[in-house]
Order: sequence, then structure tokens, then C-alpha cells
Amino acid sequence: MLRNAITFIALGVLLAAPLAGAARADEYPARPIMLVVPYPPGGGNDVIARIVAARMSAALGREIVVENRGGAGGTIATRQVARTAADGYTLLVATSSLAINPSIYANVGYDPGKDFAPIGLMAKSQNVLLVNSSLGVASVSELIARAKAAPGRLTFASTGGGNSVQLAAELFAALAGVALTQIPYRGNAPALTDLLGGQVDMMFSPLPAAVGLVHESKVRALAVTGGTRSPLFPDLPTIAQAGLPGYESELHYGIVAPAGVPRPIVDKLNAALRGALAAPDVAQHFAALGAEVFAGTPDAYAADIASEEAKWSPIVRKAGIKAE
Repeated sequence: MLRNAITFIALGVLLAAPLAGAARADEYPARPIMLVVPYPPGGGNDVIARIVAARMSAALGREIVVENRGGAGGTIATRQVARTAADGYTLLVATSSLAINPSIYANVGYDPGKDFAPIGLMAKSQNVLLVNSSLGVASVSELIARAKAAPGRLTFASTGGGNSVQLAAELFAALAGVALTQIPYRGNAPALTDLLGGQVDMMFSPLPAAVGLVHESKVRALAVTGGTRSPLFPDLPTIAQAGLPGYESELHYGIVAPAGVPRPIVDKLNAALRGALAAPDVAQHFAALGAEVFAGTPDAYAADIASEEAKWSPIVRKAGIKAE
């Protein structure tokens, strides 16, 4: 009889768990939600977060407060969020760096696949491959041929830290089988200035910063780095289309929560996020930042995080990229 009673109690607990989760989802959110951006204000990820948060707030009926916590390439705030309560009231804006930083920073303090519950993807952005106009190179194939003819002689501007600008160049060198020499800069603006002046030969630049320079023929754009052509440069092929099959370098933006948030709450947040991204003006706002809407389910985002880690970790190790 005692065994039967224990079995009955255990069964009751199992049956009650999903019901409790559903109840919490029905009541959620009961107070404002904090959305942490692990970078300083004003950057693309910050602007994207604020665009999406405003529309998610309207859908959920509670304010989503955006808080910037910059430092150490986003790792400080990421660790903090991983250790907060798994109740759905603290969320994190994540980029591909969530999956890449464990390969760059020693003791990063979190596991991207175990310490977070993916809510959903928001956006993706890509870079454009630029060369100095006097280099005499008009295509990706010509650039690769030039690099192979003189290993290490071609220089590329990099803003370091394992960001998308540097990783795009390292992936290019790895897939093309060429040696390029990195010239480090503290920001995109001085790097572009030296590209214009001929101090460096090439650069992978964020799209918005390059539009005016390309249209004024101050630099030559060869291709974009994403899987599809960019609306900002519709006449440019992707690098894969232009002669380097398999090449794709994009920065993905999403929202995650601490691991353990009940799935009904995750699904409720995902529905609000996807509704926000479907608003017609969101795509227009993203386009001004050189980004595109990139929505999906929590499971699709989990797969994306795993894919980004598997793709970029070997590139980071081969290039010897470490946090400064």
C-alpha cells in the first residue's frame, strides 16, 4: 500500500509540472522584463534591441526595459544573465559572439549550449569585401590569384577581438588557402581611412559604413559575405557566387534567457518576438543598419548557436585569435 501511495504521489508531481508551467505562462509577465544588451549604447545590436523591445512590450502588455552592460566583448553581461533566475524576467540580446567567445576568452564563464534557453533569432547582417581602388583587382577570383602569387603580401584591415570583420577575413583566407597579413585598428573608421589612403589593400566592412564610399568610387566593392545578396548592394554577388564556394560570414542576433525558463514562457516570448519582427516598419529600420529580419523558433535558434560554434571555433583556433 505504501508503494502504491508513493507511486501515486510521484505521478501527481509529474502531471502537475506541465500544468504549473502553463499557469505561470498564463500569468506571465506580471511585471516589467529586463532585456540586457551586453554592449555599450548606440551600436547596431542596441538599436535592434530597442526596436524589437518596444513592439514586444506592446504585445505582452508589460514594459521591456533595455539595459546596456558593456565589457569584455559582451562576456561580462552574458555571465551575469546566465546566473540570474530562470523566470523569464531577465533576457539577453545575443549575437554570434555567444557561440564564438568561448574560443576567444579563457574561462569565459558560460556554456552557450547549456546555460541558456534560446527565445528566437531577430536579425542577421553581413559585411562587404572592399579593396583599394589602385590595387588593380576587379573580382574575388583575381584577389585570390593575387594572394596566392605573393603569400602574405596582401594586407587586410581588422578591428580585432574576433568580431565579424576579422572573422570574415580569416574565413576567406582559410577557404581560399591564402596567407593574408592583418593590420589591426581600434575601430572601423580609421581602418576605412587607411584603406582609402592605400595603407592597407583590403577590408571586410560593415555595410552601412561602405555605401557612400562605394557609390562615390572611393573604394571598390567586390562581393558581400552573406548567403544571399544584400539589399544595400543588389548588384554585388556573394563571395560564394563570385568564386569561393562554401563561403558565408554573417552576424546573427537573437534573444536568450537563462536555462530553465519554462517552455510555455519561452514560447510566449517567441510568439511576441516573431510578431514584432513581422511589423512592416521593422524591416525598414533594420535595413538602415545593414541588417535583415531573421526570425525562427526557439529550437531553430538552438541549432543556430550550435552551428555557429562548430563553424567558427576551428577558424578562431587556426588564426590564433585571443582576447587582448
